[in-house]
Amino acid sequence: MIDDQTVNALDAAAGCGARLRQAREAAGLTLEEVGQQLRMPMQVVKSLEEEQWERLGAPVFVRGQLRSYARLLKVDLGDALEQARIGAVVPPQLVSHTHTPRTRRIAESLGRKALYVGITAALVVPTYFTTRGFFDAGSPAPSTASLDVIPAAVPVAGGPAPADTAPAPAAAPAGAVPATPNAPYVASLTAVPRPAAAAAPAPAGALNLQFTGDSWVDITAPDGSSVEKALIKSGETRSFSPGQVGRMVLGNASAVEVQQAGTIVDLSPYQRANVARFTVSSDGSVAPVSH
Repeated sequence: MIDDQTVNALDAAAGCGARLRQAREAAGLTLEEVGQQLRMPMQVVKSLEEEQWERLGAPVFVRGQLRSYARLLKVDLGDALEQARIGAVVPPQLVSHTHTPRTRRIAESLGRKALYVGITAALVVPTYFTTRGFFDAGSPAPSTASLDVIPAAVPVAGGPAPADTAPAPAAAPAGAVPATPNAPYVASLTAVPRPAAAAAPAPAGALNLQFTGDSWVDITAPDGSSVEKALIKSGETRSFSPGQVGRMVLGNASAVEVQQAGTIVDLSPYQRANVARFTVSSDGSVAPVSH
């Protein structure tokens, strides 16, 4: 530490920082030693001596650090501390952004809208092409009607025959009601009036079908060829000679009355989910389908 005569000699020094540095040198102390005793970093001690107040933070902390340094060296800063321009740092100038030119506001608004449009296009366009390819490649939904399990591409009796349907038998037996060419199946179930045909006597052992409701049929000959595969309207009838039919599948079977040699055939043993499947022998008798 320094004596009183040294302190009095330093009172004539001009600034706070210069007085502290002169007192430290007179006491034979280094910046590191002062920093250890004051528990301050060496750079802080150096900034105090060089009066670089802006590096040390708020003015109240700078003044406290100067007083601690002065007490250590027994230096009375007195009026010099009050006259020191501690904290006389010009505050940063604040620029007001409350007023923005109109052209700048318009440009910023257009820029934001363009950004939103770009983001939307980046999300929507790939989704559009993906879903478009999916729906274009998909097949149209099948036609539906209120009948049980209508097979695909079943034609409706009474219309033109489609190009890919199996050819009809070359000749129909005498006494059978002639079947009109087939037409593609449509969803409408409106009854189409049929021209009245002259009733012909059914041959012995004939198999007669009376339709009290719309029903689809799949009738094959004993050799496996198709006799008729169509949607039969309510009120129509079909008659087949013995040996003409080998197998029958009747949709909406509860609306079909089957007669063999004038006797009504009970379809319940051959019926499942309102679809009847049975075979017809050469004499016209009905039997279950063998698997």
